[in-house]
Amino acid sequence: MSASPDFLLELSRAARGAPESGIVEVVNYGRLKEGLIPLWVGEGDLPTPAFISEAATRGLAAGETFYTWQRGIPELRQAIADYHGRLFARPFSAERFFVTIGGMHAVHIAVGLVVEPGQEVIVPSPTWPNVPAAVELAGGRARILHMDYAATGWTLDIDRLEALIGPATRAILLNSPANPTGWAADEATLKAVLAVARKHGLWIIADEVYGRFSFTGERAASFHDVADEANDRILYVNTFSKNWAMTGWRIGWLEAPPAFGPAIENLVQYTTSGVPGFLQRGALAAIERGEDFIAFQKARVGRALDVMTSALAATNRVSFAKPDGAFYLFLAIDGFDDTRRLALRLIDEAGVGVAPGTAFGPGGERFLRLCLARSESHIATAADRLQDWLRKA
Repeated sequence: MSASPDFLLELSRAARGAPESGIVEVVNYGRLKEGLIPLWVGEGDLPTPAFISEAATRGLAAGETFYTWQRGIPELRQAIADYHGRLFARPFSAERFFVTIGGMHAVHIAVGLVVEPGQEVIVPSPTWPNVPAAVELAGGRARILHMDYAATGWTLDIDRLEALIGPATRAILLNSPANPTGWAADEATLKAVLAVARKHGLWIIADEVYGRFSFTGERAASFHDVADEANDRILYVNTFSKNWAMTGWRIGWLEAPPAFGPAIENLVQYTTSGVPGFLQRGALAAIERGEDFIAFQKARVGRALDVMTSALAATNRVSFAKPDGAFYLFLAIDGFDDTRRLALRLIDEAGVGVAPGTAFGPGGERFLRLCLARSESHIATAADRLQDWLRKA
């Protein structure tokens, strides 16, 4: 009898090369631990608001269960355009917006639109691991731009960015406000990045998913504030997940030059065949009626940040830069360099789930990421547990 084949050897290069998630490893280790407070993944503990779910339910009851517009239903695309008009105080065409299966789908489409196999995309790091993975899965290469850390904040070095550009460079993928660091580019930095992209003919993929979670104003600075949309090479990625507590809905959008419309429609058709119509009805309600919920979430995260930073700073064992935006705290604990092992210890010994910095690439290794989008009681309890553990460790 012949030996069974080793099917793993039959996997494609892309499948073999897809990295394991350091976040998922920790979640799987601790998800069944009784009484654990999970601050490890990028979502809050609030369910989707009822007015959003009810709109989707009405769409479901009305029979919106068939194939639909590949670009998204016209009403939702117009609502997304109007939402941008309110944020940036000028009109936007609905022809610039395309509904996707979450922000991750938008990232994959954006990379697929402008990056050929073998070409390079510059990605500042530490970063959400799904971003460089998307580049690699498309056959590209993620070139890591190391962010600089100091107690006063994270910074992006423009000279270092330009030094990474070579003949194979095709795009810069910039996430601001950033997951996991909470860094947010100001207008001067965005102008400088845009100037580099213009000089070298590069595309910018702007991940502005956390744009409304700003600790300095209604929104963070955006490439929309500094770019010429008719001429600049910019693709914008966004999602309903964070602003409106819709992570499980898997619905987002991509903003691109209207000329890309047919190509985007094809990429949607050949990957997902579109977003279910009844889910788009929920998204429509979110973007039209969800401003109060965004304000509530922002205030809640701000209070959580104050509670957590006060508790951890009091131990004199923790270093961090107070974030400009997003809803994370990225911190380092003195004396602990192996954050993968540390994250597992905190599950067992403190009853708190955090994401290890090793999951976020070069520059993140000695840090831990805590998600602050949770109830004040959970944040206060987690802060107390971490403070107690640090005093004993």
